[in-house]
Amino acid sequence: MLSLGGGGAKSTKPSFVSYVTPEEIKSEKEPPKKEKHPDLLPGEVIFCSADPVLKHTQDDLSQRGIFGTLLCTNFRVSFVSDETPLEEMTQHFKNKLYGENDIPLMCVDNIYGVYDEKKKLITKGMLKNKCPSKMIIHCKDLRVFQFCLTYTKEEDAKKIFQGIAHHCLEPKSLKCVFAFSYAASSSPEVQRSQRTVMFDSKEDWTQEMKRTKANLRIVTENENFEFSMRLPKFFIIPAAVTDEDISKFPGKGLPVWCWSHHSGCAMFKASTLPVPQEDGLMQGYMERMLHAVAHTHLYSLKLEDLSETLPTIQDIQQSYNKFKQFFLIDNSTDFWVSDVKWFSTLENTGWLDIIRQCLQKAVEVVECLEKENTNVLIMEEEGSDLCCVISSLVQIMLDPHFRTLTGFQGLVQKEWVAGCHAFLDRCNHLYQKDKECHSPSPVFLLFLECVWQMVQQHSPAFQFSETYLTVLSDSIHVPIFSTFLFNSAYQRESTMKAEAQHLQRGPLNCPAVWDWSVQFDCKAQELFINPLYADKLKQDKAIRKVPRAKHQRQLSLPSSAFKTPPKKGFFKDETESLKKMLRVKRISRWMASPDSPAAATREFYETWQRRPLDYHGLLLPCLDGPAMRLWMQRYLRWIPEVQILGGGPVAITSMLAELLSQVQDLRRELDMRSCWETEAESLQLRPGPLALTRTSLRLSSSFPFASNRNWTFKPAIPTSLLQSLMVTDRLASQEDETNEVISLV
Repeated sequence: MLSLGGGGAKSTKPSFVSYVTPEEIKSEKEPPKKEKHPDLLPGEVIFCSADPVLKHTQDDLSQRGIFGTLLCTNFRVSFVSDETPLEEMTQHFKNKLYGENDIPLMCVDNIYGVYDEKKKLITKGMLKNKCPSKMIIHCKDLRVFQFCLTYTKEEDAKKIFQGIAHHCLEPKSLKCVFAFSYAASSSPEVQRSQRTVMFDSKEDWTQEMKRTKANLRIVTENENFEFSMRLPKFFIIPAAVTDEDISKFPGKGLPVWCWSHHSGCAMFKASTLPVPQEDGLMQGYMERMLHAVAHTHLYSLKLEDLSETLPTIQDIQQSYNKFKQFFLIDNSTDFWVSDVKWFSTLENTGWLDIIRQCLQKAVEVVECLEKENTNVLIMEEEGSDLCCVISSLVQIMLDPHFRTLTGFQGLVQKEWVAGCHAFLDRCNHLYQKDKECHSPSPVFLLFLECVWQMVQQHSPAFQFSETYLTVLSDSIHVPIFSTFLFNSAYQRESTMKAEAQHLQRGPLNCPAVWDWSVQFDCKAQELFINPLYADKLKQDKAIRKVPRAKHQRQLSLPSSAFKTPPKKGFFKDETESLKKMLRVKRISRWMASPDSPAAATREFYETWQRRPLDYHGLLLPCLDGPAMRLWMQRYLRWIPEVQILGGGPVAITSMLAELLSQVQDLRRELDMRSCWETEAESLQLRPGPLALTRTSLRLSSSFPFASNRNWTFKPAIPTSLLQSLMVTDRLASQEDETNEVISLV
């Protein structure tokens, strides 16, 4: 019996004596730990790191995870696991720039800290407080990362927490963006497997005018940005616009050409110019601009101010902020709780309705061009936000060239990049807090959403796949490409020149996002191609096209109505006044009541729907409520609970791709047996990009973005829901029989 502290009894002492120091034991059992870091890109520098850090899984509340090293560089936040990776299977879709445990700094949306089991949004003033026990990072591509700092030394934990928060959330200068370090350190050679028209030269614009048979004027006087810093170097305007009018206002109110219809009418966009009633100079300028557009074709014009008929930039931002919260899931329990009122809460965000409104407005413009044979001028405050959305959608609906991969990329270059969309401000790449000067809003993402709606409704009409659109939406927040980094062509050129002079070297070469070899290998890029797309059949030279009937120009006046009469004096003045009255009436008729355009558009859509479907002709989206769907691949790909193993759209696409491949093989065999001569331009049925259906893999519905994981079907539904659904414990504990491990990323 041991005596504790008294009575003369001696306390026992340990009898074991070690002749080996703890340092020697550690050196024998554990080899010296090597500093782990990812493969750094050219120009990438590590700012801070911490080890060990526990990265939690998102599956449930059991707080399982893996230990590793957390680092922050001038390009990304990176987690390197301590676990030895298993033998890797073939990876079909691997990004060369960053991995599944990497977050580009521009991709960080919000950072939360967990203090005493309470989740708090991290702001600038909280950086000096004590370090949280857990750090949760919400990404703009809707990934969620949870890092536990409990096992990390207090000094290292505080350093990595403050470092990540500072470099991700603090306002910064454009010169601090990683793209400039990357461009200065990497090879300047840029290679493109397929030619994308960049619309940065006079030749590109001239070629586009020839393609659409437009008869307009190219402005080259802004090559050094002497007229306006908000306009590109080269742009096209109506021929009736004079040099004096171009230089009168810095690009405000100037109608810039977007596209010409084969009938001769054209679409223009312009920024609004505030015209006070007492300012005769501005009123006269706007009158001349309207006359110039009308003279382009049959003296016809319809004007639409998008700021009066579509949601504002702020409304779009607020709606998307509510919408994205449903997909930033910290754990499975949160997902099942939100699932109870999923559809009603999703509808209340208004995001899908904004998409429908944009498509509706685009169809109205298409009706004016296609049916009424009328010039269209769309306007808004800056002329580079919703004007870009509507003009791009109209061209996709009318011109099959923009439904091809290179054509679509050229469209983005023409309407968005050369059109001076403020990517830097709208995407908030620099995390500026001044909301008045910098209004972040996902306008370009809204455009991609509208395109996705058309792709899922008319898949065979598009050469690119939804995977391409998803990757393009992710690439917006990769700080390497110049495509989505600047507000205007002037800012791009001036900044690149200044940085080159600062580094005392030749011109910097930031790659364009269209150089997909920077991110993916050739095998992965095959997933960008839609296997259901069929090239257009080229007619035999002997077959002549039937002459197209002239358009019935409804709601527009004959061209003779506005001809100047030969007589002068009183009749001329009266005619001019009549012209103004009629023109105002015609313009207001399109904008008057919101019901009449919707009814007319509905009739226009139903008339088009009754005709035989031509995937290389006019293409209109269905605007009914059920037709507006959720972009599941983009929004649900990181949530394990909604992934369907062996099902979903990818399973259907893979099966159709295999059937098309078999049809192609049979056609080739028939051609060989019967010695039929098939033209090189005949209909090409493309096999699937990857013959995945012939393998033993069971694809996830979120392919190719699903992470490596053990597939189980153990629901993590909260207890209250389990009771209401009368689910037994036995059902909740059942797992998938195969427990397959698939590597799809």
